[in-house]
Amino acid sequence: MKFLDQAKIIIRSGDGGNGCVAFRREKYIEFGGPNGGNGGKGGDVWVQCVDNLNTLIDYRYHQHFFATNGKPGMGQERAGSDGDDMVIKVPPGTQIYAEDQDTLLVELMEVGIRSRLAKGGNGGFGNAHFKTATNRAPRHANPGQQGTEMTIWLRLKLIADAGLVGLPNAGKSTFLAAVSAAKPKIAAYPFTTLHPNLGVVKVGEVDFVLADIPGLIEGANEGAGLGTRFLGHVERCRVLLHLVDATEDDVGAAYKTVRAELKAFSPELAKRKEIVALSKCDALTEDIIAEKAAALQAASRKKPLQLSAVSGLGMKEALFALTREIGKAQQVEKAAEDGPPEPWKP
Repeated sequence: MKFLDQAKIIIRSGDGGNGCVAFRREKYIEFGGPNGGNGGKGGDVWVQCVDNLNTLIDYRYHQHFFATNGKPGMGQERAGSDGDDMVIKVPPGTQIYAEDQDTLLVELMEVGIRSRLAKGGNGGFGNAHFKTATNRAPRHANPGQQGTEMTIWLRLKLIADAGLVGLPNAGKSTFLAAVSAAKPKIAAYPFTTLHPNLGVVKVGEVDFVLADIPGLIEGANEGAGLGTRFLGHVERCRVLLHLVDATEDDVGAAYKTVRAELKAFSPELAKRKEIVALSKCDALTEDIIAEKAAALQAASRKKPLQLSAVSGLGMKEALFALTREIGKAQQVEKAAEDGPPEPWKP
């Protein structure tokens, strides 16, 4: 299935049915009076978060979603039926934006959550509704209200516990393939990853989701390479694993390039907890690895891990480090949800 994280669609709620003008016509009943029924309500447009979806590709080829109109009222005070609702199903992590692409309408994070985007028009009153003591035979009815039509943007931000960042060809896809059952494309040239990949990693009795993001290059925040379009997928990650290719001539510069693009994209993302690692260490001697690790530590001010997805060097240490940081972040989130403890009262 092709990955698509952004789509533009047009939605429209249903029009309300018109009210009916009718009078009771029966033998021996000379003044039957009005009996026109009300029109039915137009259908609403809802968006619902569902399971087993991880892309918006369905909305590339199907872009119009219209609810049905309400039926008009009829004689004998028969009300028209309501229009059917239109339900748009999206994966968890989807954001709904207005046509200007800046106004956030709703964000769907949990399966089963639904939200109404456009309300259907109300049905019009039939002439029976307007009958009064002084107006015994009203000859007018209300038309149904029109529905709402609008253009919206769907944006998907994958929900993952940890994310992989780094320059192109830094070994991110190889790392993901080594620690999970995911099968990302791996090749000896840059930009083999053109869309994010997810994998479920099991460390002891703990499972977490790891996201592989396409590589960044200098100027990505201005559109160079693949730009920073996919960085939105790591905004919800609790921890980032920053991989730096040990075969780079200047590992410190490689690290600073990615950090600069993260900060340009989102200062909040640049503050996210980060674990730095030197990848492809199996391709170098121990002396060179020590020299590269020292240079990377000076640039990042963190002691880097030494990894090799091919030989397995340092892989367990990296996974346990990710698990620890994810656990700490979950505890902080839980404490924030629970709120501060109530003061003790004697």
